[in-house]
Parts: sequence; C-alpha cells; structure tokens
Amino acid sequence: MRRLSLAGQMLVLQLLVVAVTAVGGAVLALVQARGLLIHEAASTATGVAVTVAKSPDVLEALDDPNPTARLQPYAEGVRVATGVDFVTIMKPDGTRYTHRNPAEIGKKFLGNTARALRGETFTETYTGTLGASMRAVTPVVSGGRVVALVSAGITVDRISDQLRNQLGWGGLIVALALGLGAAGTWLVTARLRRQTHGLGPEELGRIHDHHDAVLHAVREGLLLVGKDGTLTLCNDAASQLLALPADAEGRHVGELGLSEVLAGGEERVHLVGDRVLAVNSATSRLGTVVTVRDHTELQALTGQLDAERGFADTLRAAAHEAANRLHTVITLVELGRTEQAVALGTAELRAAQELTDRVVGAVREPVLAALLLGKSAEAAERGSELVISQDSELDDLGLDPRELVTIVGNLIDNAIDAATRVDVHLSADDEEVLIRVADNGPGLTDPAAFDKGWTTKGDGHGLGLALVGQSVRRLGGTIDVTDSVFTVRLPIPPAPRPAAGPQPSPGPRHRPQPRQEPQPGPWTGAEAGAEELPRPAPWPRNGRGPDAGARPAPGADGEPGSGTGAGR
Repeated sequence: MRRLSLAGQMLVLQLLVVAVTAVGGAVLALVQARGLLIHEAASTATGVAVTVAKSPDVLEALDDPNPTARLQPYAEGVRVATGVDFVTIMKPDGTRYTHRNPAEIGKKFLGNTARALRGETFTETYTGTLGASMRAVTPVVSGGRVVALVSAGITVDRISDQLRNQLGWGGLIVALALGLGAAGTWLVTARLRRQTHGLGPEELGRIHDHHDAVLHAVREGLLLVGKDGTLTLCNDAASQLLALPADAEGRHVGELGLSEVLAGGEERVHLVGDRVLAVNSATSRLGTVVTVRDHTELQALTGQLDAERGFADTLRAAAHEAANRLHTVITLVELGRTEQAVALGTAELRAAQELTDRVVGAVREPVLAALLLGKSAEAAERGSELVISQDSELDDLGLDPRELVTIVGNLIDNAIDAATRVDVHLSADDEEVLIRVADNGPGLTDPAAFDKGWTTKGDGHGLGLALVGQSVRRLGGTIDVTDSVFTVRLPIPPAPRPAAGPQPSPGPRHRPQPRQEPQPGPWTGAEAGAEELPRPAPWPRNGRGPDAGARPAPGADGEPGSGTGAGR
C-alpha cells in the first residue's frame, strides 16, 4: 500500500492539530466560564447578604416580639428583586426567622455559622434544604454584638444551567473553528500537493539528494535566474568559472556583474577574467536557466589549429605554384632557352630561401616560426606585405607556444585586415620578450578594443584582440597601443634548476647562415637532383597557375605531365 504523500500527511496532521486545539480551547473556556459563574454567584450572594444585614428594617424587626412577621415578606421581596434562590435571616444559634419554604421557618439552618458569629462574612458551597448552593453568611451587628445572621445563596443547579447554556454556544464556536481550520488546511494542502507533485517525504528526499549530487558534480556551470533578475541557484562550477562570491544566491545579477554575460538567448562566447566561456540561456517557467562551459583550452587549440590550417593551405598553394613554375622551367629547357630557365628557377629559389632563412634564423621557437611563415604567405595572397625586421631574434625561452600563437597571430591578422604593410619585430633581453606589430593603417585609439565584442568589421568578429589581451594577462605581460603600433612585453619565466653534477657549458648561439645560391649557368638534371629543395615561397592563388595554357611538360618516364601540379 502506497504511503500518504507529503501533502496528505500534512492534511492529517493539521486536522489533528486544529481539532485538539479547538477542543482544548473549548474545555478551557468552559472551565473558566464555570469559575466565573461561581465567582459571580458568590459575589452576588455576598452583596445581597451584607445589604440585608445592614438594613435598618431588619434591626427594627429583630426588636419585635415576632420578627418573622416583618422579616419574611422583606426577605422574599429581596430574593425576588435580586434573583438569588434564598435569603435566610436567623438567630445567632441558627434558628430561622425566614425561608423560601415557610415550613422550614423555626428550624435550624443547615450550614456553617461559626465564622459569622466571629463577625466575618464568608462564602461556601453547602447542601441545604434546596440542594447544593453557593451561599454567603454574614452577621447582623447591633451595639457591638451579633444579634442575628443573614445567609443568601444561589443553587448549584442554577449555575450549572447557565454553564450548559454557554456550553451550547461553545460547541457551536468549536464546530465553526474546526470547519474553518479544516477548510484552510485543505487549501494549504492542495497548494502543497501541487508544488510537491503528490510526492511523499522519502521521494522528495531522494530527489533532493539526486539533485544536489548532480548539481555539484557536473563540470558545467549552471545558474537559475528568477524573472525579477535574482540569482536563485548557482552550482560550484558556475561559482568557480564566474568568480562569484559565496553569498551570490539571492542577489540581483546586476550586483554580481552578470548582466552582460547573461544577456541574450543563443550560445555566445564571453571573456571572464582569463577564461573563455560559452554561455547559453533558455527560458523556463521558473525564470532563465543559464549553462556555462569553459572553452579556454578549446579556444587556444582552435587558434593554434587555425594557424596550422592556414599554414597548410599556404603550403598547398605554394606547392601548386611551384609546380607551375617548374613546368615553365622545363619547357624553357626543352625550347633550348637554358639561361632564361636557370634565371627563373634561381630567382624563385632565392626569394623562398631568403624568407625561410630570415624567419628560422631569427625565431627559434618552431611553432612561432611556422606561424610567421604562414602569415607571410597569407599576407602575400591578400595583397599585403609582411616584413620581419632585420634585428629580430628570439630563442625558445619557455613561453607557452599556444599563447604566443594567439598573441602574434591575432595581432598580424588585425594588421593585415587594416593595412597593406605589416612590420613584425621579435626580440628578448634578460628579463622580457618584446613583440611589436606595426602597420600603415589608420591606427587604433579606442581603449575598448581589447574588450570582447569590440570590432569595426561587423557581426561575427570582436574576439581576436580580446583573446590577445587575455593571453597577455595570463602570461603576466603588458600591451601598449600607439596609433597603429602594438607593443607586447612578456616576462621571461625562470629557467628550471639544473640537475646535480657537472653540466656541459652551453655553446654560443647558432644562427643558421643563408644558403648560398647557385650562380646562373647551364642547367643539368644532375645539378637539379643534387640541390636541396627549399621551402616553397607563397604565390598568389589564381586558380590554376601561370602555365594553365602552356603545353604539358613530360614526366620522368617520358609521359606528359599534368600541367597543374595538383597531383605532385
């Protein structure tokens, strides 16, 4: 049998509480009412008895030979006028002068009179001829002595009748209270049932445990923002990624600096400190559900992958153009124009080798050197010129190559987009690395350029310079902008402590010497085969190449070549 839901248990419990409270209140009220009625009866009896005892008519009647003749009508008149059940006047020995039942006149009073004989007025409950009654007994004093006693009282049956009348009203009030309490309890329980979906305490506890475990175990940040902008839920990952304070829940997102981060509904990228975060928002009946994922490493790898992809595209384009040039040289040889063939081949070889020697000789960080070669080819393809300064020289100093790719690559990309000439200078001293990228473009003066979303290129841009600023901060460096000159200074990380034992002294830095180019002369196949093939220089992409309309060059086996170099 299924246990009652939490709402059902609350209904039963609250009904019991209301019933016990109502009945208990009614009983307490009845007890208090009975006490009040008894106190009121005692007060009334005392007042009547004292008033009769002090009446001059009573003192005069006591001097008559037959006091009963005057006192009986007087006592009955007082009884009827005051509403008490009896007024008895008696001798000090208790012999009655008056009584409600005339047959009891002359008989002994049933009750205690000792205290009254001492001059006191007192009340008591005693069973007399009319049954149990609340009575008051007081002395009649004349000349300093007690000459008679007066007793007035109200029967207990009459007090009980009054209490029973109040009991009916009390029962009606209790029933009304129970009805109102049950109705209110049912309404509260119905609302609780809707909120808890009819689940029992064990199920709610299990759901809470699962919710808490999942909420704090997931690596993605999760936030719940109410419709009024109040942060109502925040898991550990979100607090860490967004650097939120411990008391973030319950505060407005504007106070926490999250208004810009949480704006919008589609997935978007934000820079928060040194992190690249992917933020996605969705609206629910409780407010806005926001998920936050850390894309810092992914963004760095994506930037490096873009650089490698660009370099590969440049190599494919250069290989294609080199094949076209090679076919042209072969055709010139076949036509007997060897001098022109040698001049064309060595000129292309010299240009490619000079660029490679200058970059590799100046930059001994392989990833950065590859990036510069690729960007040089990309600049040539886009009609710009990328120049590495003659005094550039940078060793591998232990800086993260991914951060260097992000900094140098994005600065060069922005310069190529804005200018036709880009100058790059790389150097280092004992304390810092200097990176300077200048162009002949209009320059940059807006300090918000390193904020996420700043761009002059339209939608879909605005992250490059922000990533540069982030990488510079991560490496502990600085970046200065003067017109169209970007200067980055990065501190050199401390060298690792050498291992124990004698270490060989490092030799002098080796700077690769430019390769000696062959002098123009008759071209032979042996010389071509002995020549080390250099890295091909970039050429502008033009679809097929300059030999698109030339006749095919023969291959090594005498068969006609492809004429494009696409399959070489």
